[in-house]
Parts: sequence; C-alpha cells; structure tokens
Amino acid sequence: MQQADDIKPCYPLFRQDEYKESLTNKQNAFEERHEADKVQDTFKWTTTMEYRELNFKREALTVNPAKACQPLGAVLCALGFEKTMPYVHGSQGCVAYFRTYFNRHFREPISCVSDSMTEDAAVFGGQKNMIDGLENCRAIYKPDVIAVSTTCMAEVIGDDLNAFIRNTKKAGNIPEDYPTPFAHTPSFVGSHVTGWDNMFEGIIRYFTLNTMDDKVPGKNGKINIVPGFETYLGNYRVIHRMLDEMGVAHTMLSDPTEVLDTPADGQFRMYAGGTTQDEIKDAPNATTTFLMQPMQLEKTKKFLDTTWKHEVPKLNIPMGLEWTDEWLMKVSEVTGKAIPASLLKERGRFVDMMTDSHTWLHGKKISLYGDPDFTLGMTKFLTELGIEPLHVLCNNGSKKWTKAMKAMLDETPYGKNTQLFAGADLWHFRSLVLTEKPDFMIGNSYAKFIQRDTLHKGKEFEVPLIRIGFPIFDRHHMHRATTLGYEGAMQMLTTLTNAVLERLDEETRGMGTTDYNHDLVR
Repeated sequence: MQQADDIKPCYPLFRQDEYKESLTNKQNAFEERHEADKVQDTFKWTTTMEYRELNFKREALTVNPAKACQPLGAVLCALGFEKTMPYVHGSQGCVAYFRTYFNRHFREPISCVSDSMTEDAAVFGGQKNMIDGLENCRAIYKPDVIAVSTTCMAEVIGDDLNAFIRNTKKAGNIPEDYPTPFAHTPSFVGSHVTGWDNMFEGIIRYFTLNTMDDKVPGKNGKINIVPGFETYLGNYRVIHRMLDEMGVAHTMLSDPTEVLDTPADGQFRMYAGGTTQDEIKDAPNATTTFLMQPMQLEKTKKFLDTTWKHEVPKLNIPMGLEWTDEWLMKVSEVTGKAIPASLLKERGRFVDMMTDSHTWLHGKKISLYGDPDFTLGMTKFLTELGIEPLHVLCNNGSKKWTKAMKAMLDETPYGKNTQLFAGADLWHFRSLVLTEKPDFMIGNSYAKFIQRDTLHKGKEFEVPLIRIGFPIFDRHHMHRATTLGYEGAMQMLTTLTNAVLERLDEETRGMGTTDYNHDLVR
C-alpha cells in the first residue's frame, strides 16, 4: 500500500503483489474472461494476412479512426482570431471533448463554450439554448467576436444558425452589430480539417462579403497566409520568420500561437494574440493568398477565387527541400522580393545534414498516417532522404489525395512500392504493419498501441513509433516543434536519424553477443 514517506506513482504501485492479487481477483470474479490460450490464439490470428484480407472488407464499421470531427477543427480556427470565443451549438459533452483534446496536446487551458443542448432541444430545436447562450457568453467572457459552429445533434435536427443568430439579435439579447460569424460543421461528414475550412470560410465571409466594393487585390502590398488545421506552433513562427527575412509584408489569417503558448507569469490570458478584425477586413486588398495546406482548404479557395478575386498559387505544403524551394520562389515571384542569403544558408545547412545522415536513412522502410497535406508532404520528404514509404494511410483522404500521391510517387524510385490507403482507419493500419513489417512508423500517439501489439507478436516484429502528427498526448512540448520550411526539415531529419540510431543501439547492446556493433561513433 501507499506510505506517506514513500509515495509511489501509478506504474510501480500497481506492480506490487497486493495490487496484482487484487486485479487477479477482480478478473476471476467479474470479467468472465476467455481462457488465456484462446485470447492469445485470437491475437495471433489478427496478425495474419488472412485476417488482414477480412479486415479490409469492412464496410459499415470504423475501428480507431485516424481523424476527429468537424467542430474540433472549427474551434482551433476560431482560437486564431483576436478576442474570439469559439461557441459550439450542441451538447456540453462534445465541447468538453474538444477542450480536453487540445488541452492534452498543447498543455494549455482551452477556452470554448457550448449552449448545452439536451434531449428537449434535440426534439424541439436549440434556438432557446442559443439565445441564452450567446447572451451569457458575451456577458461573462466579454469576447469581441463569437464564432459559432455545430455538433451532429444540431445538424441532425436541422437547426438554422443564420436564423437563430438573427433571432437572438432581433430579441435584443446581443447587439445587432455584434460579430457572430458561423459555420455548419456536421460531425458525420468530413473531419477536423473540413471543420477548420468551413469555420474559416464562415469568418472571412462574415467580415468581407458585403464590403468588397472598395477592395482591390494588391492595394495593401501584402500577402495572406492561411495555415489550415495546424497544430505545430513552430510552423506559424517559421513562416513569419522566413517572410520577415524576405521583407514580405503579410497577414497570418488565424494565428493561435499566443493563446496556445502563454507564459506562466501569474496572469491568466483567456485571449492572447490572434488575427485582428481589421486585418481580416483588409485581407481582400492583399496581392494574393497562400494556402499552406491546399488539399484541406477547398471551400476557402472557392471563396478566395470568386469573392476576393485572388489568384491563389498552386503549391504544395512546404515540407522538405523541393517543396520549400517552390514555396519561397513563388513568394519571391509574387512579391518581387529576393530570397535572402540567410535562407540560402539555412537551405545549405539542411542539405549538409542530408549528406551527413543519408547512409543511415537510405533504404529504410517507413509506414505513416495522418491528414491529407501532412501525408503528402511527409512522403515527399521521406523520398528526398532515400527512405521508402511502405504504407501511407489517410483516413480523411479522397480520390484527389490518392491522385496527387500517385503523381508524386511516380517521380521517384523510392515510391515504386508504396501502397496508398484513403479512407482506412488505424485498425487497418495495424494489419498493414503486422503483415508487412516496416522499419518504423510515423504517426500520432495512438500508434503506440500498434507498436505494443507488434512487440507482443515477437521482438523481431516490433515496429517503433516516431511521433510526428496530431495529437501527441504522451510526450511533452512537441507541439512547439516545426515541420515546415528548411527549419522544420532539419528538425524532422534529426528526429528520424536519431530514431534509427537509437534502434540500432538497442539491437547492439547485448554484452558479448551483439555489442561488436555497439559503436561510440555513428
């Protein structure tokens, strides 16, 4: 048991004999477990090609999705605007989930409210909830903007956000001119990246649609940057830095870096930083708008094309060497600003790192999963390093994603054996790495359970996880890292190379057996 002078944390505590005995008693008395041999036989069967073929025949069931729902993305988008409160029209439990999800990833308090729809609202509609909710949100939290999105409960019954918000203002619960952009974000279609796109389009539509008469592309001499669903805070910062070094005036449309990375100085900041209303209203006057993750920003691009009349550059996410080169050259072309010596030097350092590490990375096989633009950029980056992507899975991928992936993989010999899986989930991914073993896998924290399963099959089948993606719950401070630009490429190259070397050390530290390769210098 615990002793006051010897407090043990969870892991060693539950390895004590008395806790082992307690667990065994509970299992025997209440769990009605199958025999251990039967459980093990079933586990082994799930690691076979026979099971994999059955697994991929699933049609009406998702097991461990590699995506989240639309309102999660809408909340992140809203957090990137100055003094804006994300408001979710739906059940309280959904918002608790969104806040907890981001809290565990960013290690920061996440401000977000709901109007707590319950059973009666699910039957009769949630207008009363919204009327009270908007009034209370404005009175208690004093935001300058309330950005409204929805959960599946509100969408199933067909609640009309535009009408509900108008009725709230008409009743006098909030002022007529109070900013309340909104977006319908049904959870049962799309994913978190769709929700970000929908919310962003809703915000720029609200602030600019009816004021376009005096807007002229190029009038303010800036460019706009739209990050998309981006959870690496270093990526916002590296884009700012590169553009500042080029002398390019720019506006980051949705920038949550301050509110998601506040200092511990004794002051609580419910709101911090973010894109201002004036910046949003002036954004149509920019020369053009760069979409950092174009695969997920289809609705936004349509609005930029048709309403702002911006010629959006056709670019890929700036990950790795070539796509960062293309991005910087396009910025230079659009703005007339030269790429400075500082960025050329940074590029050279990255190339030097590639040559330093290529002998350890060349020919390694990696399976990965994630969002559409992330998997595109990561796969491109891996092939630049001579790594062979074995499986690339995108739960929220589309035919467009598959086509783009195939076109990119056809350009490199390292992609000739890559298998693509759009719409598949993590239970599919588990079957893939258990039947066709890669050297490593890249993904978020959820893949640690897949690594555990590969190890349980046998040490020789273990596939180590390299944590790059979202969410990262079981490691600290990784949300501040960078994956974009040359800086991000250098960080990811460091992570990949050291993962390979750590694995090599693990395999060669056997005293007198394998330690002839336990080298000091790698």
